[in-house]
Formats: sequence, structure tokens, C-alpha cells
Amino acid sequence: MFGDQRGTLGNETEASKSNGGTRWAVLVAGSSGWANYRHQANVCHAYQILRKAGVKYENIVVFMYDDIAFNVNNPKPGIIVNRPNGPDVYKGVPKDYTGDNATASNLYAVILGNKTALTGGSGKVVDSGPDDYIFIYYTDHGGPGVVEMAAGDPIFAKDLVDALKEKHAANSYKSMVFYLEACESGSIFDGLLPNNISIYATTSTNPKELGWAIYCPGDHGSSSKEYDTCLGDLFSVSWMED
Repeated sequence: MFGDQRGTLGNETEASKSNGGTRWAVLVAGSSGWANYRHQANVCHAYQILRKAGVKYENIVVFMYDDIAFNVNNPKPGIIVNRPNGPDVYKGVPKDYTGDNATASNLYAVILGNKTALTGGSGKVVDSGPDDYIFIYYTDHGGPGVVEMAAGDPIFAKDLVDALKEKHAANSYKSMVFYLEACESGSIFDGLLPNNISIYATTSTNPKELGWAIYCPGDHGSSSKEYDTCLGDLFSVSWMED
């Protein structure tokens, strides 16, 4: 679908052309604030991987609060890194749904391709068809049956799964891959996501497990003296650096 992926995300442009399908992606950082630097860094890194794999700019929708790159605490203003001494992953990332527009309701509207339900933002949605492939990646904090959004109400498991079911009922994708990173993220899909709607979902934790950040201050041999916050999350870094 998306190639070698860095698991599933790599370089399969020719395959996408040959089967007639378009590749879409939705990237979501559900937090804000300097202490949560890593979530926006994860999303920016994922964007760069997708672009390198040939996914078109107009087919990638990004949700992030966008308060990190030029944060007063950033030792490198205008630059975001996802690992110590890593490259800038912020450059070129679209500002589709930022600040108070990075909401759960806008996320559902984007997934469903429903422009009339949007409030603010770029207006970009997943306007996909029956032969298309969709990748959704979410990274932030969570709890049993819920994950956060940068603005407004959180995402509740039932609401998200209902949106995915509706997308399937509309016959508007061939297959979908959903990567979700948050504490207790397994609770979002466990017992809720049908196994017959062509969605492969994987989570960073089971329904009762905590997630882990990486490249944090004090991490032996893998921290940056320039930053006083974690630069990545273990699950995300594992597939993006693979």
C-alpha cells in the first residue's frame, strides 16, 4: 500500500499508479505545549517520510497545534527535530488544521471528506474513492477509550470507530492503515473495530498499558543537551527510523 513503510510507508509510487488508486494520509498530533514537543516532531517526521515516498502534498492532511517550532524554549527557532542531532522535519509541513482548528470534529470531517462540516482550517479533506489507500497516524496522550486533541473535545473510541465505519459504508477506500500512539491506545479499537472493513489498525500499547517517550533529558547515550524535553516516542521512532 504505502510500500516498505518504514513498515508500510515507503516507496511504492509505481504500484499505486498501476492499480489506479490514490494514496492519502492524515497525520495528527493531539497535544500542545513545549512539554509535548515530541508529538508534533513525530507528525512532522511522518510527513517527510510520506513526501519522500511520493505521496502528494495535496493528499496529506496535517493536524498540529503548531506552537513548538517558534516556541520561546526552542534552542533552534523554526526547526523541529525528532532525534538528537537529527534533521529539521518542520520545513514544508502544511498548516492544515492548527491552533483552535485542530479539533476532533474537524478530524472526523476530514476523514469522511465532508467539507461542509469543517470549522476553519485549510479545507483539505480525504476526498477518496473506492480504489484509494488511506494512512492515518495519531500521536499524543490517552486513557481508557479516549485520546486527546490539541483543541476542543477529545476523541472518544466509539466516535472514531463510527467515523471509520461510515467511511467504509461510503465505499471510499480500498484499504486503510491506522497507527495510533498513546497510553492505553489499544482500548480505542479493542472490541470496537470490525474485522471486515479493510482497516489494519495497530497501537503502541494494549488497553491497559502505558506508552513511552524517547530521546529524553537524562537518557543515557540518546539525549540532547540542547533540549529540555523529549524529542520522540518509542513506538513512532521505531517505525519511522526502521
